[in-house]
Amino acid sequence: MEGPVPAADATEITDKRLLRGSRTRKVVLGRAVDIASLDSLEGLSFGRLATDTGLSKAGIQTLFRTKEALQLATIDYFRTVFVDTVTRPALAKPRGAERLRALIEQWIDYAAGPRFEGGCFQSANLAEFDSRPGPVRDALVADQRDWIDLLAGELAYARDHGEIADLETDLAAFQLDAVLRAANTALRLGDDSAVSKVRRTVEGFLAAP
Repeated sequence: MEGPVPAADATEITDKRLLRGSRTRKVVLGRAVDIASLDSLEGLSFGRLATDTGLSKAGIQTLFRTKEALQLATIDYFRTVFVDTVTRPALAKPRGAERLRALIEQWIDYAAGPRFEGGCFQSANLAEFDSRPGPVRDALVADQRDWIDLLAGELAYARDHGEIADLETDLAAFQLDAVLRAANTALRLGDDSAVSKVRRTVEGFLAAP
């Protein structure tokens, strides 16, 4: 009869299992966020993810347990990608008009790339869940508010430091976000002129006082 596994070996086995679980989770969420950008978070299923990734349905269910948990994990994954590809690079720029331009340019790259197969993740999901109370809606709304607040904050800084004309920053942020969402739809429809329209709109807000 075999004896107990030595403590060091048991730790190594546990570490390897955790590493495999982490890798599997990353693969699943990488596919999930693409699906959700195409068909919204409602389009996610353990079976579809198993088929698309070549992983077992049971293994994916073990990681996420419920569809809602999978949806929330997908939103978390999206948030990380968005911060890494849009927000963080722009935050390296000086506050105000320059940073706002950088945010818009990073967003254009994210949507036009596109970073996700269906374009802007938020655009694909907010309309689906805006009237459906619950944790998924709450998470999407929180991300949307953070984005609007970021735009408004940079507009306010630029206004207060004389870079741009006096304007209502909350309204301007709302309008900019609406333009970006319209551009995402236009890009999905093959309208490449959407990018120049976004830039012209932004420059309109950033006109010198």
